[in-house]
Amino acid sequence: MIKKSTLQNGIHLLTEDIAHVRSVAVGVWVNVGSRDESDEIAGISHFVEHMMFKGTEKRTAKQIAEALDAVGGQLNAFTTKEYTCYYAKVLDEHFDLALDVLSDMLFNSRFSAQDIDRERNVIIEEIKMYEDTPDELVHDVFANTIWQMHPLGRPIIGHAQVIKQLDRDTFLDFLKRYYVPGNMVISAAGNIDHDLAAEKIDRFFGGLKGDSTPRVLSLPSPRKEVACRSKDTEQVHLCVGTPGMPLDHDQIYTFQLVNTILGGGLSSRLFQEIREQRGLVYSIYSYHSSYFDTGLFCIYAGLSRENVTPALDLIFKEIREIRDEGVTPQELRRAKDQLKGNLLLSLENVNTRMSRLGKSQLYLGKVVTPEEIVQRIEKVTVGDIKSLARERFNPRNFAIASVGPWDDCRLLEEVAGRAL
Repeated sequence: MIKKSTLQNGIHLLTEDIAHVRSVAVGVWVNVGSRDESDEIAGISHFVEHMMFKGTEKRTAKQIAEALDAVGGQLNAFTTKEYTCYYAKVLDEHFDLALDVLSDMLFNSRFSAQDIDRERNVIIEEIKMYEDTPDELVHDVFANTIWQMHPLGRPIIGHAQVIKQLDRDTFLDFLKRYYVPGNMVISAAGNIDHDLAAEKIDRFFGGLKGDSTPRVLSLPSPRKEVACRSKDTEQVHLCVGTPGMPLDHDQIYTFQLVNTILGGGLSSRLFQEIREQRGLVYSIYSYHSSYFDTGLFCIYAGLSRENVTPALDLIFKEIREIRDEGVTPQELRRAKDQLKGNLLLSLENVNTRMSRLGKSQLYLGKVVTPEEIVQRIEKVTVGDIKSLARERFNPRNFAIASVGPWDDCRLLEEVAGRAL
């Protein structure tokens, strides 16, 4: 059963009791990400996440790492474009320990100048590693292509020249502004009683003070452009996409079904046509990412340079077909079963359940139950699919980005021009 309450200082708490497990996953969600950063501090959200593991007034970095390892637990964190999450998974008997470590990290981290300089070098190495991973890098190149000059188009990890300039005062100002009760959600799932959990969480987190600043969002203006990053790779890594939908859009599940049919698995149109029937790629898939006020639909393909032209032609052929001819009832039925199966199977993991609670509260202010999601998926019709595809899938509204062995962008622009 899912329950929700609010601590006196304004932190929202959501729990889901799963009596048949012995574990508990707990996450602290901070409503700040790379989207909230100015150009001068781009990458600071991710940098702060790193610094939370570097030592507090009562624990060294090693002691933080050892605290949950010693009881077989897990401790980790991640940063996205719109939020940051710190989470732990432990046996139910070690729930207090997990709260102690998480609250200690979030409220008592030292942010010493020496630790900042050391971690600065680590992040710069992480940026270099990312640059050497073209199948990941291309997604940031694509976001920058379609959302130029907007924070959503920047890489979460930041740029080395900015990372080198961030100092301790800047970090402390950032924490004071964003790491406050009104900007936090705590979610927990597993063998846990809500009232008891609320009492314990209030003991560790109830003393946090501070006023949150209202978030001001600016809607990005999408660009229909072609961009390429020249890199000495064996393959061209290609992204083709268009704006999507925010998570609270009433057609969000229709879009997810379209994505599933096009590129969401081994039975999808793109995989079957371009890999299985033509042998032009090893990897091809599509995805849809939702944000507070917009979304992003993207098709990725990794392929040889000589296959770019026929692959792009086929990608846009499939886009036109789903727009002009729609999908069959059989395709829609398979996509519905696939989405429902993915959802329900994921709920066997307490981390996934904890994440659902936290993200739902951040984005929707409520929790949409799996049963409600299944009902909304089942209501989608073949006509809904065709209507959405006609509205969203005009090939001329698609942007294209690539990372690969280009001498310049003219060849890709010519290929894109023919495809579009």
